[in-house]
Amino acid sequence: MIVWTLLWIGPLPPTSPEAFEAVANETGALVLDTRNAEDFAKGFIPNSINIGLEGSFAQWVGEMIPDIKQEILLVTYDGKEEEAITRLSRVGYDNTVGFLKGGFDAWKDSGKEFETVGRISAKELEMAMKDEKPLIIDVRKKSEYDSEHLIGAINIPLNEINQHLAEFPKDSTFVLHCAGGYRSMIAASILKQRGWQDFADVKGGFEDLSKTALPKSEYVCPSTML
Repeated sequence: MIVWTLLWIGPLPPTSPEAFEAVANETGALVLDTRNAEDFAKGFIPNSINIGLEGSFAQWVGEMIPDIKQEILLVTYDGKEEEAITRLSRVGYDNTVGFLKGGFDAWKDSGKEFETVGRISAKELEMAMKDEKPLIIDVRKKSEYDSEHLIGAINIPLNEINQHLAEFPKDSTFVLHCAGGYRSMIAASILKQRGWQDFADVKGGFEDLSKTALPKSEYVCPSTML
């Protein structure tokens, strides 16, 4: 098994930041960053999409990358390249064309441009809501939203985000959250790729928001809903 994996992964070149950028520009490959949400938010390659290996990776790759023939360039933690390539292949994504040697740190250290995502805690949002009322967008599934949500929040499930981009304002601030922060960072990366800038992601998601005094709908057990 080890021999097979090495033979399979061998032709995929670990690329320098310069070569990585050139391949991305020449091929139109999707830059897929598989680090966790916290690290991605602190800095990422422009136009990359974040789907972290530590979450429901295969599910969200399938949901957010509809073309299984899409060429992919990977940004991973050192030593995680093989795992990412293998897990992509298991769900039919066999067109990984390379990975960034040294990961995002190599990109940053080379002096190349990078972007960030603003994040706030549930408590910080609670304090902010006393003075202003930013739009809150809940990207959880409809069943999760229907079970309990912040009063005034609108629901745009992550897997439907591309069909509802017009509902995300570009002329005012808004706040994203999911259950724990994994899905909302996928959403944030997609919005950044499409040109949105003035928004923040809630660290800890609804799990932390539920512990604040922010007004919430009455809880309904999901098992009782049709």
